[in-house]
Amino acid sequence: MAKSVQDIMSMIRENGIKMVDFKMVDVSGQYRHVTIPAQNFSEDTMKSGIGFDASNYGYAVVEKSDMVFIPDPDTAVIDPFCEIPTLSMTGDAMIIASPENKPLSQYPRNIIKAAVAHMQASGVADTMKILPEFEFYLFDQVGWEVSPNCIGASIDAQQSYWNSATEGKGVIVPKQKAYHIAKPFDRAYEARSEMCMHMLDAGIEINYHHPEVAASGQFEIEPQLGEVVHMADATMMIKYIIHNTALKYGKSATFMPKPIYGEAGSGMHVHMLLFKDGQPVFSDDNGYAHLSETAHYFMGGLLKHIASLCALTNPSTNSFKRLVPGFEAPVTVGYATSNRSAVIRIPAYAKSPDKRRFELRNPDATCNPYFCYAAILMAGLDGIKNKIDPHACGWGPYDVNLYHLSDEEKAKLHHLPTSLPEALDALEADHDYLTEGGVFPIELINSFIKTKREECRAMAAIPHPAEFEKYYNL
Repeated sequence: MAKSVQDIMSMIRENGIKMVDFKMVDVSGQYRHVTIPAQNFSEDTMKSGIGFDASNYGYAVVEKSDMVFIPDPDTAVIDPFCEIPTLSMTGDAMIIASPENKPLSQYPRNIIKAAVAHMQASGVADTMKILPEFEFYLFDQVGWEVSPNCIGASIDAQQSYWNSATEGKGVIVPKQKAYHIAKPFDRAYEARSEMCMHMLDAGIEINYHHPEVAASGQFEIEPQLGEVVHMADATMMIKYIIHNTALKYGKSATFMPKPIYGEAGSGMHVHMLLFKDGQPVFSDDNGYAHLSETAHYFMGGLLKHIASLCALTNPSTNSFKRLVPGFEAPVTVGYATSNRSAVIRIPAYAKSPDKRRFELRNPDATCNPYFCYAAILMAGLDGIKNKIDPHACGWGPYDVNLYHLSDEEKAKLHHLPTSLPEALDALEADHDYLTEGGVFPIELINSFIKTKREECRAMAAIPHPAEFEKYYNL
């Protein structure tokens, strides 16, 4: 049931709320916030909003950068990390205009809502549900330095194999052997359980949590399927909860895709399915893996545009250190059932019609989730519109482990971009599917590409410690 202003006022009174916090999203997908005393919150706050400077959030707005943030009462939750009782809300950014404000087209939450409206106008479906899997590391110590006379990083996780001589109690996890490992080796169990309790309190349903493959503190929390706009909001809140709970337990959380050389990387696999009038669009008992023709066209759109999608789903230089063979990360453009080496995997365990789906395995949580999920939806809709058959295009199904093919066979496959500059090149050449219906403003795409290219140039100019090992004595 949608919350009203009166519901928010009741929450404030009944919970002794002293502050109301408004969480906004910048272009990179990080929270920014502004807080007002609860006594200043009123019905006018919900109508008139809170002013902010959009240029400081990274938006290349043509209009004046003064905007207003309009909170969404349905997102109201009590923030468990504030000592002073605080109610938190996210919402939408609006351009100040007369006679009424209009949505800032570059604001991430407005973009995912526009993508959903575009889907509904197409007649294909009225609801998209997604399930993002959150893989992350919890470290006991982390530090880095980038200066003229020192370039390096250090991390530690007590249970890691590299502490076998110093840990003192022998509670050590062998390299790449942590998947589902139990106590006493699972030292972060209580922290993760508390994370999940906070998520449940925030209205985010959870399937489970568990240790992941990497021995050095890698874990996963998986929520349940949810409507795509809600899950974009939930993605931001899940990351917020994980970071803050980790600090409470004296740990540091990171969603960096490849923080440790030689260990598994952290992805954010995104499961997806569509509904129309309450009925699943992707289910067909007679289709490959029980998926409908529409589902296959949706996959075809994703695979056709996968290179440009990577710029939005994997927008860090570190992302492409994860997308390498040998660590269950996808490197091949293709689809298959129960096959983790293809970029699209169809889970065999999803048997009921309302659960039949597929997952896109390349995304990671350095993305802006609103951009990521909107781009995925737009690529899939383009596939449906243009009837892009992934089998006819030679993208599968691949029901073999693609890592084990011969070099000659591998040479016949299409592969994901190997670097962020390569993905940006693809986005520059292939973005019309994103601007369809005005969902992604071209100004945002151009600004995003420009900013990320500058980021890549800056990263490329910094000497790497491994270069000293390779070249110092030549």
